[in-house]
Amino acid sequence: MLAVTAGSEQITRAMKALEAAFLIGIDGVTETWLVRHADCYQDITDTADPPLSALGRGQAVRLAERVRRARPAATYSSPYRRAIETARAISDDVRVDERLVEMDLVVNEDGSLVLREPPTDVVDRMRAAIDEIGERHPGGRVVVVSHGAAIIAYLTDVLQLEPGRLRMLPYYTSISVVRALGDRRMVGALGDVAHLE
Repeated sequence: MLAVTAGSEQITRAMKALEAAFLIGIDGVTETWLVRHADCYQDITDTADPPLSALGRGQAVRLAERVRRARPAATYSSPYRRAIETARAISDDVRVDERLVEMDLVVNEDGSLVLREPPTDVVDRMRAAIDEIGERHPGGRVVVVSHGAAIIAYLTDVLQLEPGRLRMLPYYTSISVVRALGDRRMVGALGDVAHLE
């Protein structure tokens, strides 16, 4: 239990100050919804640039129902087919940004992954893309459809963690929220999949 010696007015003021520190309820804050694309791996046949699977198309529909209620100012996507198809479930007006691609990696015969792109390079391109998107929509909410490792690299940077320290894999169509104002960035949600439940 919280030991409180202050009155209700001081507690309310303290909570509002705490929320403001995390960019909640502040005018001019841009909210970016980072969305991992829907599933494309179930029954995969095209490994170069796979379309969404039947499961993924269903996930994208459920995501779109949720996101449309939030009325985003714009929807952006990686140029990969699975990301574009996910984004188009949300909006017909999808803006493609080449910097939102997945981290360059190789899948070995044994199923292990080898990174070919340093995490710092991924962070640099993702930060540049998301910062520019935010500058185009100040004070608005935008949706950015990208990929698991690229999203994790960016979130790790926002959380000021060392690369590889954020131990999570965003599930398909998960939403992670980043709030930005000026050069300040705060994470508001990680890997939210309530729309799939």
